[in-house]
This record gives sequence, C-alpha cells and structure tokens, in this order.
Amino acid sequence: MPNALEQLLLPAECLLCRGLLSFADADRTVCPVCRHRWRPVLPPWCERCGQPEPLFGGCRLCADWPATLRRVRSAVWLEGGAREAVHALKYAGRARLADDLAAAMSGAMLRGWDDAVLVPVPLGPARLRQRGYNQSERLAQALGRRWKRSVVDLLVRVRDTGTQTALTPAARRANVAGAFETRNVERGTRNGRPGECSAFRVPSSALEQPLILVDDVFTTGSTLAEAARALERAGVITVLAVTFSRAVLPDFS
Repeated sequence: MPNALEQLLLPAECLLCRGLLSFADADRTVCPVCRHRWRPVLPPWCERCGQPEPLFGGCRLCADWPATLRRVRSAVWLEGGAREAVHALKYAGRARLADDLAAAMSGAMLRGWDDAVLVPVPLGPARLRQRGYNQSERLAQALGRRWKRSVVDLLVRVRDTGTQTALTPAARRANVAGAFETRNVERGTRNGRPGECSAFRVPSSALEQPLILVDDVFTTGSTLAEAARALERAGVITVLAVTFSRAVLPDFS
C-alpha cells in the first residue's frame, strides 16, 4: 500500500472510471462506486451449477455436464460495471484488475473447497499472444493469494476456438469440444501427445485432490464442462469451478 506522501503526490486512480481513490482504498484497483455497481449472484439457485432455479422442473443447464464437475459458483452478474471490468481485464491490458475481481470471487468458497487447488482455464495460443497474459490465470493467482492455496497449470488448450458470444448452447458445446488436454503429470507432456514436451511438472497426488477451475465469465458452462471432461480423462475425481461473472442467458428456445 502506498504511504501518505506517495498518495498525496501521486494519487491512485480507479482503473475503470479514472476517479481518484481515497487513501483507504489506495491499495485497490477499483473504487467503491464501481465495485458497488457489481450485482452479486444470490440464491435460490441450482446447487450444482449456481444458475437461478427454474420455475418448473429440474435445471437443464447442467444436466449434460460430466459427473466430475460437481459445483460452480459465480460472484456477480455480467452487466453494467462488471462487464466493463471483464472487458478491461481481457482486452485493455488491465491485468491489475484481477486483484479486485478475485476479491469479489473470494466469498464464493463453499463446503468441499477447503483442500482444493486452483486450475486456470487456458487460452489458445493465438489469443495468449494477442493479450500477453491469460486473464483466468491472473484471477487464479490472485485467488490463490487470498485463499492461501496452490495454482496448478494443469490444462492446455490445444486449439483456438471462435468467440461464443452469439452461439446457442448446442453450438457452444460443439465449439469447445475436444479443445482441452491435460499435461502428463509424470513426464510434463500433454496427454495423448508424447512427443510434445513441456517444462511443467506436478505430482500425481494432485489428481487425487479436488480441483477448482477458475475463469472470468460463465454463460452456459460449456467451457467449464469441456475442461472438466479433460480432467476426468486424466483421473481427476472432483472438479469445482468459480468465475467472476455470470451472463444472463438469452432465450434460445
């Protein structure tokens, strides 16, 4: 946190509205006004996927998810200021925003998350080159500091996928099908690609722990479900997930 003289001479600005931060908020990246605009996702919700409970029948959103993906929670709705925050983190190079977004996500930890490690959802190679960093990895690192747990780079995205913004749920599932692989925990290679080496190493005991997928936005859950399938193929038993924001689903009927 900057000292009083630094704050007086070089007052910190909110990375969203450019308003000056008070001395009490000088270690934050988003001012209280902007944070107040983030509308939290609150129950009642589907206990598995965190989507608001349907008026009739069971939840259809998570009906086809792999059994390994047990629970997903999101901090706020993707609207107004939250949308601006996500766009600034992803497209404007505002990587420091991950700290305040993670602060909002940190309250989502529920029963069964105590001994879990964090796994960021990876970007494809082209988008990673374009952005310079993976926003989900930055969120996972910030959460790891708050929750005092490890971040494990266990997944790779083997191909770039098109934007999912205007796709139906079925088209989203098809778009990400087969997009993820896990790294071989013993050799540091991608599963299914023995000739492709990586410097990454992780003990195989990590596969026996619950894993928490970390991402920025939840829409239909197709990306998280596909990532969980890759982890399931590697032998992971329990996958949980947390995102900063959750999109309000359009009517695809």
